[in-house]
Amino acid sequence: MLSVLNAFNSFPLAALEVGHHFYWQLGNLKIHGQVFLTSWFVISILVVASIAATRNAQRIPKGIQNLMEYALEFIRDLAKNQLGEKEYRPWVPFIGTLFLFIFVSNWSGALIPWKLIRLPSGELAAPTNDINTTVALALLTSLAYFYAGFSKRGLGYFKKYIEPTPVLLPIAILEDFTKPLSLSFRLFGNILADELVVAVLVLLVPLFVPLPVMALGLFTSAIQALVFATLAGAYIHEAMEGHGGDEHEEH
Repeated sequence: MLSVLNAFNSFPLAALEVGHHFYWQLGNLKIHGQVFLTSWFVISILVVASIAATRNAQRIPKGIQNLMEYALEFIRDLAKNQLGEKEYRPWVPFIGTLFLFIFVSNWSGALIPWKLIRLPSGELAAPTNDINTTVALALLTSLAYFYAGFSKRGLGYFKKYIEPTPVLLPIAILEDFTKPLSLSFRLFGNILADELVVAVLVLLVPLFVPLPVMALGLFTSAIQALVFATLAGAYIHEAMEGHGGDEHEEH
């Protein structure tokens, strides 16, 4: 396993590095430790909330159970709107995981004073504040819609690259690269910009002005999670139905 990781390290994707980072060394591979720490924190919140909601489930939900059931219904409706009544159920866990992880990650950056926690180098921030996290989520989405297309249409999935004419083949291939790029940079750029604006305002006007900006940041953070999950569902539906497929069933 280490030899495989070392092989990846021999092909650096970029020589430019912005800021200081807290690294974990795994063989010759450097891992951004601060991203893993905050990601595990977000995952822990989701796991604890899920266990608390289902440990003693009641017929009339209340408290954390009511909150988690509302979140589940919201995610089901989101998946159903994008994928249709017949296709949405198997994709609820994937789309729901994307939405909840991004949502909690974004809000953790707005509500938790990560910068008060000192590290040997670098500083903690929301997981989605790091381009590595957003690219990983976008690549998972790409794998999901490729899998959806192959599982539903088989080799007929490749027809989309030459429809309506083979002349469009380069554009169709380019589209598959731009989808994860647009997803990752949109999420990363919005979260980073929001945290930078709040940081600057806290430095200049440390008491009253940052509060409405932070409230707006919570709203936009939720919207970014919704946009990412919605586009993921739309891409999966497009892969299953193709350019000439029937529209998903309205309800």
